[in-house]
Parts: sequence; C-alpha cells; structure tokens
Amino acid sequence: QVQLVESGGGLVQPGGSLTLSCTDSGSNFKIYAVSWFRQPPGKQREQVARISSVFRPTYADSVMGRFTVYRDNDKNMAFLRMDNLRPEDTAVYTCIAYLGDTITGRGQGTQVTVSS
Repeated sequence: QVQLVESGGGLVQPGGSLTLSCTDSGSNFKIYAVSWFRQPPGKQREQVARISSVFRPTYADSVMGRFTVYRDNDKNMAFLRMDNLRPEDTAVYTCIAYLGDTITGRGQGTQVTVSS
C-alpha cells in the first residue's frame, strides 16, 4: 500500500490561503490519480479536488475557482492550494491515491480551520 503523508494544515482567517501537500514515499506516484477529500465536523466526507495521472484536474462546485490541485511527479507530491478560504472550508483534509478505481493509499489527514 502507498504511504501518503499530508502537511500544511492550520488555522487561517477568512479570505486567507493555505497550501496542503501530500507526499508519497513510494516509487510509483506518477501512475496514481490523487484525490483530496474533506470532512467537516458532523458532516459527510466530500471530494473537493482530483488530479489525474495525466495532470487533469477536477473540482467540486463548492471550491471551483478558489482551490487549485496540482502535482510534481519528480518530488512524488500532490498539492491543494486553497485561496479565499471560508469558515465552511473548515474540515479534516485527506489525500487518497487511486489506480483506476482502486484506492492504493491514503494519508492520515490534516486539520484546516478557517476562523477569525
């Protein structure tokens, strides 16, 4: 199983920005798609962004135009740049790697809190 490690979460004021990173310690990162999910307190998990193995990004409507997903295969990393953050973006964010429809690994999650 792929071992993923997220970092970059924290406390930010509304309107601020954060960039989350997801690092794969293995050697096959470039063949995986990577999805970013979030789970707000007391709510269901939501996929907010995905970057395919061929660098094609997709986004949930709730983050379109504010979040940017990208990857650096040379560093075995995926990123989620989050701009114009809102209190409703507060959640635990997790990256998950896929090969086709099969989950090959996930991170431990990182907390993002948007509050003044």
